[in-house]
Amino acid sequence: MIENKKKPNPIDIHVGSRIRLRRTMLGMSQEKLGEALGITFQQIQKYEKGTNRVGASRLQNISSILNVPVSFFFEDAPGDPSTGASGMAEASSSNYVVDFLSSSEGLQLNRAFVKIGDPKVRRKLVDLVKALAAEAEAE
Repeated sequence: MIENKKKPNPIDIHVGSRIRLRRTMLGMSQEKLGEALGITFQQIQKYEKGTNRVGASRLQNISSILNVPVSFFFEDAPGDPSTGASGMAEASSSNYVVDFLSSSEGLQLNRAFVKIGDPKVRRKLVDLVKALAAEAEAE
């Protein structure tokens, strides 16, 4: 018996991961997003995994609900000509950001950080984290 399972397209996987990133950044559940779109959370799961392709009108609705432009879902997409040959360093740094914001700690830190209104306090926090990172590297 020959397996004829079709692998998800890399662009569909990327778009799905960006949907998940933005949804989690907003603290929105798959159920909430599904309700807003009139679909099940299982369908949202399939979109986020890249198993199911998101149609253009649905992506437009998702971008409106998640309050980002449609282009957000294609930023740093595989084979994106705008990243160019020199885009490798940028792509890996973008992946680092996605990985960070996909982690529980990164998400909590990001949510708390954006609630700090005073730019001086935010700057001091960044300086503190850099100092702690430098200290950890020196050990």
